[in-house]
Amino acid sequence: MKPIIEVNDVSKEFQLGYMETVKDTLMNGIARLRGAPAQEGRATLRALDHVDFRIEPGEVVGLIGTNGAGKSTLLKILAGITPPTTGEVIVRGRTAPLIEVGSGLHPELNAIENIYLNAATLGMPRAKAKGKVAEILEFAELEKFAATPLKRYSSGMKIRLGFAIATTVESEILIVDEVLAVGDLAFQRKCFDRIEQIIKDDGRTVLIVSHNIRQVMRLCNRAFLLHNGECIQDGPPEETCNLYYERTADQVSRNLTLAQDRQIWASGEIQDVKVTVHGSTVGGKPAIPTATPLVVDVDAVCQTGVDAIEVLVGTHTTDFFYLTENSSSVDGFALDLSPGKNTIRCEIEQFPLKPDVYAVRVAFVDRRGRVIFRGDNMCNFVVLPDAREACRPSLRTFDVNATWQCLDVTGTKKYDGLPAN
Repeated sequence: MKPIIEVNDVSKEFQLGYMETVKDTLMNGIARLRGAPAQEGRATLRALDHVDFRIEPGEVVGLIGTNGAGKSTLLKILAGITPPTTGEVIVRGRTAPLIEVGSGLHPELNAIENIYLNAATLGMPRAKAKGKVAEILEFAELEKFAATPLKRYSSGMKIRLGFAIATTVESEILIVDEVLAVGDLAFQRKCFDRIEQIIKDDGRTVLIVSHNIRQVMRLCNRAFLLHNGECIQDGPPEETCNLYYERTADQVSRNLTLAQDRQIWASGEIQDVKVTVHGSTVGGKPAIPTATPLVVDVDAVCQTGVDAIEVLVGTHTTDFFYLTENSSSVDGFALDLSPGKNTIRCEIEQFPLKPDVYAVRVAFVDRRGRVIFRGDNMCNFVVLPDAREACRPSLRTFDVNATWQCLDVTGTKKYDGLPAN
């Protein structure tokens, strides 16, 4: 069986805009009328750089990468919205793309007319499309607005209609770009369930772009990692997502290093504070598997001895949402710092946060309650997912253990839950 999608050495370049003078515009227009090339003066941006892959029928492929990596450009080429600059794309099947808000929808037409328009574009007979109208409107929750022109719809209403059309009309390939992150929580859940149903029951080929890495790991059986227009990883979702976590951690570390001196306040009594997170080295940065111990060493140079000092070690997200904090005093440890270098170790037996990039913050407080050192972004680290990450709920911040029991109608325990294999 031939691949349903073939991408052969595809590159895509865009000209960067700049302000032309009236003279430039006239001269270029005259040159085009004469059949001569226009004067080149614009810089170009290579959005895709020699991308090459094959996708088999029924595969569910996730595309991940940072903003500007080329994900949406690649999907637009596969959907036939824009051609590649060089290379060849072969798509063997009808494609239902959902790439942007309002993509494929006409603002002057109402919902029903847009359903017929999209169905006709995909080659579906009008009689068959008529049987899909009620289902689409019900899923999109737009029955009351079926006769209203789309120019009066909100962006959320357009997304609901576009998603319902793309996932209901018959096509061999479904292309979805970040739509699972749009809309309210209830509609996101409906979208997620619909995609799972399509994958399980319909056997359609699905391409998903998402920054929600857990969704990619759960839905997809293959994942691409794009970086600066190149496909640098093509493989199982767990391996590809782990590489994305590593590269993201490295980028965050560089950004934090640039701003690190702006996150520190010190009275001068404690200097040269250095924080080290113990764990494996991934891309030159510390990393720990999820739900494993977090061991943090704090090295500090003390000018004079300080008795009964309280050391605070906490974690926060890269956008400074404070998550955890441990106090040596609350935990029952009286710490005395001697002149010179001191090392304080804090160990959290089972770090409970889900896979992501985090940072360590540190503070020193003397016996009078005076803060003599405080620092955020002292060291960033990444929590890596384990093999069960794809099965875990995506709507969580912490990973906590739980026990399960089955009770009868009187509330009496019938039996304990058994661990899943």
